[in-house]
Amino acid sequence: MAEKKTNAMRILETEGIAYTEHTYDVSDGLLDGVTVAQKCGEDPDQVFKTLVTQGDDREHYVFVIPVAAKLDLKAAAKSVGVKSVEMIPQKDLLKTTGYIHGGCSPVGMKKKFRTVFDETVVLFDTIMVSGGRVGLQVEVNPAELLAVTDGTTAALTRE
Repeated sequence: MAEKKTNAMRILETEGIAYTEHTYDVSDGLLDGVTVAQKCGEDPDQVFKTLVTQGDDREHYVFVIPVAAKLDLKAAAKSVGVKSVEMIPQKDLLKTTGYIHGGCSPVGMKKKFRTVFDETVVLFDTIMVSGGRVGLQVEVNPAELLAVTDGTTAALTRE
């Protein structure tokens, strides 16, 4: 059990969504998604990272994709109906979402942003996303995660 519940965990519990905590060692400084998946003993296709962007309309959009994949910015923009999106600067992540780099969960941000998951999310019984803190992942049913984030799905990645 984690020493302290995160916003993401509290929201999942409030919504009655079962989750499993997975903690991993961060002392080596290796926090990229594929390494996190390996540390948790999970298939990288089943571990998703949360990316925050800003559209040309100045709105923020959240995209949740497999950790080994790259976000296709054109496909992402199309999925939310804007001309373009770009990643927000890492220094703006905390003030925008309430989360730090490496601990950004699609659940429990400061504000509810439009959230789109890569279409592969529906292929799994469970997926893992950040639990809202570096060193913590939560494993959850993707349909329930889509529901709690008001998320949609789209083809978002490129090789």
